[in-house]
Amino acid sequence: MATSLTAKKTGGQTINDMPCGVFKTLEKVDPIGALQARKQTNGAVLLYWRYSIGSTSDRVAIGTYDSSAPPKSLHPTPKGYSIAAAINAARELAQEHHDHRAEGGRPALLAAQALAKQQAEKALVDAKAKDDAVNLAASKYNLSALLTDYCDHLKLLERRSFSDASSIFRIHVSEAWPQIAALPANQVTSENVADMMRKVIEAGKARTANKLRSYIRAAYQVAKASRSKASIPLKFKAYNITSNPASDTEPDESANKPDKNPFSLEDLRTYWQAIKPMPGFIGAALRLHLLTGGQRIEQLVKVLTANITDDAVILFDGKGRPGKAPRPHSVPLIPQASAALKQCKPKGAYAISTDGGKTHVSATTLSNWASDAGSGIKDFQTKRIRSGVETLLASARISTDTRGRLQSHGISGVQQRHYDGHDYMDEKRHALETLFKLLEGRAKHKRVAKTP
Repeated sequence: MATSLTAKKTGGQTINDMPCGVFKTLEKVDPIGALQARKQTNGAVLLYWRYSIGSTSDRVAIGTYDSSAPPKSLHPTPKGYSIAAAINAARELAQEHHDHRAEGGRPALLAAQALAKQQAEKALVDAKAKDDAVNLAASKYNLSALLTDYCDHLKLLERRSFSDASSIFRIHVSEAWPQIAALPANQVTSENVADMMRKVIEAGKARTANKLRSYIRAAYQVAKASRSKASIPLKFKAYNITSNPASDTEPDESANKPDKNPFSLEDLRTYWQAIKPMPGFIGAALRLHLLTGGQRIEQLVKVLTANITDDAVILFDGKGRPGKAPRPHSVPLIPQASAALKQCKPKGAYAISTDGGKTHVSATTLSNWASDAGSGIKDFQTKRIRSGVETLLASARISTDTRGRLQSHGISGVQQRHYDGHDYMDEKRHALETLFKLLEGRAKHKRVAKTP
């Protein structure tokens, strides 16, 4: 009796016999799932890997079936996949799903991949934002901007040094070293600062080089302190300064020697005799300057009419540590100084004024008036009046402390700054009375040798 055997169809035959729109399993895939096909109305056949997870199932598209591909080819052709190539691709998907079944299989893997992609994209965005911030710092928070902000800060605090600092920064940093000036302030090195100083020293301006170092150091110190000191404007914190490049440089000590060339008693008497009879506002202003002990002209010309009493005047000393407001400085008025001040006819806001107190006379103008009056004195310089007064008072045995308080050299030490509440007005008044007597030739004078 003959037996009829039905041969198993190949994948290609199964595909040829498939109706349109129906998924047909072609072969099981190890370790999980099956290869399926679906014919479209245009005759094209798409291949899928179908798998189950729990009570759900899903299909993953592999590609288009290529009937002309070599049957044993394991790699897709430009037209699509052979059955063998499709099974090979499905096995890779199945193995991947199987390897991650403890974490939730393919769905969990896809979710992890999507998250990783999202994180990678965010990292790119963050990196760009960081680069933008660095570029902003390079363009906005550079050395030039820091030095400008520092000068503005000094001006706001009414510090007399702001003009000098601004001029030195402009000439010896911005104009001389534009590339360094454009560097982010927190990237400037000690070597950069030393190079700037060296160029100034080589130009024969060692003292200016030291001032350049001092001002740069102060600017960085303000920015550095802004991280913990609330009284410093917030804008300095944006420079992100954690170290001070100027602190590691060394000043030229030879340029810091004091320029001691005070007027002698004879010179001061000659000057006094020149301004004593001088009529009008100019003479009165010059007499006030000398008879108040040679106060700093920058401070004297800014005296406010409201800060004048019958026997004293209050000035504001802008010298001192960065960040400190100008310090009130009371100066007694001996009768002759009081008379000189009245002859200036104070009114309006400023007492030493030629426009009714709207603005004060400039320090340069008053200094020039003094130079004209003292033209008969060899090598006349206005600053020699101040040093001459102190030297003269020293020879009259006025104490160092009293002289310092009279000319506002500042006070130091915990006791002086925090516990000593005495105003020293009597001592300062006695010093000024002694000065007047010496100028008039009414007091004994002990000659003091000039410091070589």
